[in-house]
Amino acid sequence: MAENAEQERVAVATGDALVFDINDLDCADCAAHFEEAVRKLPQVAAAELNFATALLTVTPASADPALRRAVQRAVEKVGQQMGHPALLRGAPAEVVAAPERWQWVRAHRRDLLTAAAGVLIGVAFLLRLTGLPEWASNLLFVLGMIVGGLEIARAGFYGALATRSLDMNALMTLAAVGAMIIGEFAEGAMVILLFSLGNTLESYTISRARHAIRSLMSLAPKVAWRVVGERQEQVPVDALRVGDHILIRPDERIPMDGIVESGASAVNQAPVTGESVPVEKGVGAEVYAGTINGEGLLRVRVTRLAADNTIARIIRMVEEAQASKAPSQRFVDRFAKVYTPIVIAGAILVALIPPLLLGGVWSEWLSRALVLLVISCPCALVISTPVSIVSAIAAAARMGVLVKGGAHLEALGGVDVVAFDKTGTLTRGQPVVVGGRCELHDRNVTAEECVQCQDLLTEAAAVEQFSRHPLARAVVAHAQERGINLAEARVEDVRAEPGRGMTGTVNGHQVSIGSHAFAHEQHVGTADPAFCRMVDEAAAAGQTTMVIEDRCCNLRGFFAMADALRPAAPQVIADLKRIGIRQTVMLSGDNQGTAEAVGKQAGVDLVRAELSPADKVQAVRDLLRDHGGVAMVGDGVNDAPALAQATVGIAMGAMGTEAALETADIALMADDLTRLVPAIRLSRRTLATIQQNIAISLAIKLLFLVLAILGIATLWMAVFADVGTSMIVILNGMRLLRARG
Repeated sequence: MAENAEQERVAVATGDALVFDINDLDCADCAAHFEEAVRKLPQVAAAELNFATALLTVTPASADPALRRAVQRAVEKVGQQMGHPALLRGAPAEVVAAPERWQWVRAHRRDLLTAAAGVLIGVAFLLRLTGLPEWASNLLFVLGMIVGGLEIARAGFYGALATRSLDMNALMTLAAVGAMIIGEFAEGAMVILLFSLGNTLESYTISRARHAIRSLMSLAPKVAWRVVGERQEQVPVDALRVGDHILIRPDERIPMDGIVESGASAVNQAPVTGESVPVEKGVGAEVYAGTINGEGLLRVRVTRLAADNTIARIIRMVEEAQASKAPSQRFVDRFAKVYTPIVIAGAILVALIPPLLLGGVWSEWLSRALVLLVISCPCALVISTPVSIVSAIAAAARMGVLVKGGAHLEALGGVDVVAFDKTGTLTRGQPVVVGGRCELHDRNVTAEECVQCQDLLTEAAAVEQFSRHPLARAVVAHAQERGINLAEARVEDVRAEPGRGMTGTVNGHQVSIGSHAFAHEQHVGTADPAFCRMVDEAAAAGQTTMVIEDRCCNLRGFFAMADALRPAAPQVIADLKRIGIRQTVMLSGDNQGTAEAVGKQAGVDLVRAELSPADKVQAVRDLLRDHGGVAMVGDGVNDAPALAQATVGIAMGAMGTEAALETADIALMADDLTRLVPAIRLSRRTLATIQQNIAISLAIKLLFLVLAILGIATLWMAVFADVGTSMIVILNGMRLLRARG
């Protein structure tokens, strides 16, 4: 407690934000009124309430130590409860409630009051059935209204006082009081009971969607085994610093981002990326907080603090995404601001005009007006969009897709064209040997069966093992795949010719390897035209060639290399076409031949090659002009301008990469293209769900407007419909939580 108080004092003095956990926040319309009430406090410079996560962020206006108490009073006046404040320091802070003897009772106060009101109203109905005096049952109805409605009335009163507008609590209170005035005690009591019960049910269902994200916090352990010299000590992860060494035992969750210093293991990254297959990790490999170690013991050097590790950044960005409003939500909010006052004005006219001008019965038209008052509550309509967005973003996070806002989720559902960067997106971004032969190669045998090809591969790899060039590494990897043991080769006098090739002596044979032009420079004899044609044909097909020559044997050969297509790329392109994407495009800075070859293998509809970053931006603009919605998929760093220009920018392999997380609208956390199609499907399903929710809300509102004016709908029916509609749209939106990749 003292530590929290000191944190609060420092936060107020420095202007840092305080975060409050608001319990039982189930009404999006009421939340907007509540946020406005807190914002108007003199001690508050700014206030933002994230309905999705039920977290209130308050920026102090001055060094006022009474800030927390002022905010808490404002919260309690509008009928909410909150936990003890915690500072927001770069990551969502866990909120710890102050221990109290009656903590459980306070936490469940609304549930207990609702149950008590239900008992009183139930007994009142039983008294009516037994024929006892009506005043006895009416007394119990009034008591039930007071017990169940006191918190509602208080919240409505203070909300109206602070914001100068009526929220749902105020409207329900007016409806219940009006029912009592016209003698409909049972109906007024049922209004309060159904409304209170509906709020309780909504609170539990909304909490489920919130916990889908908050449960991510439990992915990273709270403690770790730190290695200090020869001993190990268990410490909180918050105590770890960059450079510390920690041990991760088999089957344990990895507590921090880091680099493997020793050991090897298969790490299950599915909790963060959605990958189905564990990833092998050895010395030098990156590991991420929240993933699960396999059977090996790993010693890891910490590279990020707890507040900045991968899981913390994912949680922070998902919470920010859930707080951002989608276009459909902004439309609904604007509509609700107009709809509610119009219907309230209509209710006043219905209550006054028929009795005053047409001789209507006051009690009858007042009853109809009260029904209209209940129908004016926009809660079901206002909550129809955010609950769907919250659920979809949570489901996407579980799939390894980070969506950075409801607007981007909606935009993805409307794209007609998907453009891909080539290198690192459709391809692996690393060259591999895809062909080649020696000049004596017999077409009737394979390269593995050709003795001369194997000898040249051994000599080439023996020299290239001393180079860090990607093409050199590709040759060495190819030799290792063929089972060649380079340790048996005696290598001497290795020299590098930067940008051209390498020379050396392997087992007494003078060898040179490099570009075709470098081979001509090194070759002292007459060049073989047939061999040169083979090399040129491979280059024309978009492959990079390296020529190897054994001068002692006067034998030449070549390797053809290409940036290998991702195995999943053709299937992803086919799946995109199957779900209705009209055109797939590859944008590449590579030469036309290479780009065409890769595009043909992948199955894209259009290839644009030899593009600079500025050309890629123009290409995306052209696609936007011709087609409308365009998604651009790239690495999130080199393709940043094109990603920003597209309707939706999608970054590949963003886990642990801060630049990729910051650049794109959507990030595929694993380096896995197969996440793209499920993400588009989810976005389209979300759009459909939002449209369904809005249609359901408006249809029921319109129906009851007509029934109210005709005098068919009763008060309790209107409340039941309002609460029922809210539950329908919440449960419909929460179906998105079950979405799987």
